[in-house]
Amino acid sequence: MTVSYPRKFQNVLGAREILKRVVCDREIHLITLNRYRYSEQRSCKDLTEVIEQLNGQPPELVRDLSHHISDEARHAMWLTDLLIDLGSNVGTPPGISYIDEFDRLLDKDTYDPKDNLEDSIIAGLAAINITEKRGCEYFSAHIHALKQAPQTAENIKIRETIEKILPEEVGHVRWGNRWLGELVRKSPEHGQKVEQAKRKYTAIEQAAFESGMDITLGAELRRVAKLVEVANTMPVWQRPQYLMERLPQTLLAPELQFTRIQVAQKAWQRDPQAFMEKFVPMFLNGIQGTEINRKKTT
Repeated sequence: MTVSYPRKFQNVLGAREILKRVVCDREIHLITLNRYRYSEQRSCKDLTEVIEQLNGQPPELVRDLSHHISDEARHAMWLTDLLIDLGSNVGTPPGISYIDEFDRLLDKDTYDPKDNLEDSIIAGLAAINITEKRGCEYFSAHIHALKQAPQTAENIKIRETIEKILPEEVGHVRWGNRWLGELVRKSPEHGQKVEQAKRKYTAIEQAAFESGMDITLGAELRRVAKLVEVANTMPVWQRPQYLMERLPQTLLAPELQFTRIQVAQKAWQRDPQAFMEKFVPMFLNGIQGTEINRKKTT
């Protein structure tokens, strides 16, 4: 069975590079923690929907998903307690939601548990597995960044909280790998279905991840390119409808325009000089151009 891993942001920035910068800015650091909290909380709702769709079959999977929900709820509780103790906001995080974008890119009508339970199970497990891998990657990178940062009481408290969560997230990945592996061993046909599902949901996850981070000039066109990548993992007859249903919002991206305005206003208010020297060039050149320029000067 092919092993799928999340890719770097625009094939340039990895989790460690991103988190190294995040932990140096308290405001961004707290927003990042709140995004973790929101994701853990929201996953309880999404996993509950999966259980309801399964309607009790197979019972072993329903049981495992119930335990999974319990873990995610505990993670959300730990992060909520942490943020409140730090005097931070626990409302809906600002910016483009990774989870909402992931849901938007899903083709939920393709697999109906009432029609084909096994295909629905494969799709659900593949989707859960790739998002859990992204979570493990970022929690691990966050712990590494905090160990390199000043050992303040706040940073230590944050690290200890994430260190409690990471082992359970790793367990979720192993659980998903085990279930998918068992399905692969059933037959060559099952193996093909699992591989196809992994390709599709890896592409969906990458597109959702990049949409949540990329606000620079040309982001709309990069979103369209990612949408086409997702469509190309599907059977030919499914591609036109999938693209036409999602292309208008992907290209116009009203939430992207709103996020750009929010970020620009906040950057200007914090430091007008840095806004002109850093934010504007980054917006015009994109992340890759900024990284290239940074490397030339170091």
